[in-house]
Amino acid sequence: MSTTVVNTGTEGKTWGGGNKPLKASYGKLMMWFFITSDALTFTGFLAAYGFSRFKYAEIWPIADDVYTHVPFIHGDYPMIFVAFMTFILIMSSVTMVLAVDAGHKLDKAKTTIYMFLTVIGGLIFLSSQAYEWTTFINGTYGAVGTHGGNIIQFVDTDGKRVALKDFAIAQPSERVQHQRKNGLWFDGEKALPSFTLNEVVAGFEANPDLLIKTTYADENGHKIILSRNESLNELKTKGKNVVEGANLIQNEYGPPLFANYFFFITGFHGFHVSIGVLLNIIIFFNVILGTYERRGSYEMVEKVGLYWHFVDLVWVFVFTFFYLV
Repeated sequence: MSTTVVNTGTEGKTWGGGNKPLKASYGKLMMWFFITSDALTFTGFLAAYGFSRFKYAEIWPIADDVYTHVPFIHGDYPMIFVAFMTFILIMSSVTMVLAVDAGHKLDKAKTTIYMFLTVIGGLIFLSSQAYEWTTFINGTYGAVGTHGGNIIQFVDTDGKRVALKDFAIAQPSERVQHQRKNGLWFDGEKALPSFTLNEVVAGFEANPDLLIKTTYADENGHKIILSRNESLNELKTKGKNVVEGANLIQNEYGPPLFANYFFFITGFHGFHVSIGVLLNIIIFFNVILGTYERRGSYEMVEKVGLYWHFVDLVWVFVFTFFYLV
């Protein structure tokens, strides 16, 4: 019996096995798989934020009113510090590109320098994000929460925010923080605010130049500022409690959903940056020890570089959704 072999003309055109499909090593291919799956995760988070942002567009905080802090500088500088953070992270991506290029040339000295600069850039970004979280949690101006769940902010006649500490009038009264041991064991009160609602109301009444800015926006996208009489009525009839800073339940910037998204998405990205910095530090010391020089390949630098570029790219989208839109 004879066997006929059919020549399909596909020799050399299909992958017949081996350890480098698509001309990529197993490690690089797995890194691409991870990046793809993680990109889908961030896509889901940002899509959810986008839906909520536009569903509650009327009461959503304006970024220029929230992200105004700059370390060691007093005053409002909208978006300046966030722009600095973004610049640092993008530049760290540039140094990572240079490190990968130096690795391809088996240049240990330059790879070491650029990996070190990448680590420094990541640490600066994480420190900046920690500062941003701290100022976001502590707050700057303070506000009053209403029975309807909205936020009352205070401004002067020029529309500039005024802090509670600048007008609240202290009143002699005993304030006791509820603790679990003295009441319901499962319910403990957080730290007391700096002022009571009565002190805020008294100070507001004593300063005729103060007005109330609501969380609602007009047709031009600007937050509505009430007249003096409307402001007094709003504060006295709807005021419920003093709010300072932000947490997962209430925040001085707007709806609770805003702070929830901020903490979760920026925190999730910060976690990725932390992992990236740790990996870069490990690779940095391996480069110093000559590990990859002995192997004759700096592919590990390239694989970690893929992850670092992904983290930088994700921040571009987070920056766009949270700070620019």
